[in-house]
Amino acid sequence: MLRLRSSILTHILSSPTTSHVPSLHRLISSAAPAISSSPRFTVEDYLVDTCGLTPAQALKASRKLLDLKSPSRPDAVLAFLAGLGLSTADVAAVVAKDPRLLCADVEKTLSSNVAGLTGLGFSRSEIARLVLLGRERFRSRSVVSQLQGYLPLFGSSENLLRAILFNTNILTYNLETTVKHNLVFLQECGLGPCDITKLCVTVPRMLTASTERVQAMVARAEGVGAPLGSPMFKHALRAVAFLSDEKIAARVEFLKKTCRWSDAEVGIAVSKSPAVLTSSEDKVQRSSEFLISEVGLVPAYTAHRPTMFSYSLEGRLRPRYYVVKFLKANGFLDRYRSYYSAVMVTEKVFVEKYICPHKEAAPHLAEDYADACRGQVPMRFRFE
Repeated sequence: MLRLRSSILTHILSSPTTSHVPSLHRLISSAAPAISSSPRFTVEDYLVDTCGLTPAQALKASRKLLDLKSPSRPDAVLAFLAGLGLSTADVAAVVAKDPRLLCADVEKTLSSNVAGLTGLGFSRSEIARLVLLGRERFRSRSVVSQLQGYLPLFGSSENLLRAILFNTNILTYNLETTVKHNLVFLQECGLGPCDITKLCVTVPRMLTASTERVQAMVARAEGVGAPLGSPMFKHALRAVAFLSDEKIAARVEFLKKTCRWSDAEVGIAVSKSPAVLTSSEDKVQRSSEFLISEVGLVPAYTAHRPTMFSYSLEGRLRPRYYVVKFLKANGFLDRYRSYYSAVMVTEKVFVEKYICPHKEAAPHLAEDYADACRGQVPMRFRFE
């Protein structure tokens, strides 16, 4: 009978529609008397056969379910999860991370939380994501009030879920204590509501850090050349928030060596684009080599235009250089037109200004540019 129940639940969990949930309840109810009196029920078997855990996961999870003697409540929880649209793999992942979820009261807690979150504007799929992200917090009756407090800060349920993805601790902190103190401090630093929202979405760990640590982050942002109130301060704060002074110093030395910048030039570059402190070393090294050796830009020039290092070498820097060089070589573009101006415009504007006007004179230009963006170098772009 246990195997029969397991096969029923596994079938339901693997089906995408929620219309099976009522039939699942009927099947469980019809089998309940036989199961409740059966001595064959074991937690580990249930976790493997019905929930999809591996034997090793089941052994670990079963230690947190010593009081579970019957499958009736877990069956109801699994039916609830199926109703939310969670797949078999999702259910296995959730149960492995939070085995006690199987002991939750569906009516008093789980369904009540779903109703509350729906009232806040969360969609069914977002609630399912929250189950996956929130783990044990989802079975807490306070989760609705917590998320209600966070929504105005993040602006939307999507932004809030994105933040939880990178910092599940958000759901464990009291909004009125640590979080509120950090928000007040950031406002005192000159950041407006929109700036704080973007910062919280991209660096959500800042919300739950100690106020002393956030103060240290601000000091580091100022230390790299972005004073309070400056347009670059919010970008610098995002870049250095979780970098130690030692890592920043090491990164500065790397930039000086790789980009051939002086102390003054690296200071200029970082103050103009703090993101260079967090770009991968491989990306910076390859981009610098291309800009200096192939494009022919001098280090002082790139130091004053460090945003170029934030763009893809293969998808932007190199293909656009080929187009500009081709146009200049064939007399279609003023030879004094800067490569930088071509790099900085959006893709749409670049095509309108550098590709479309030459459709008749250079009919293959658009195709060659597209090939270059895919990493291929057309013969027409190969110059001696």
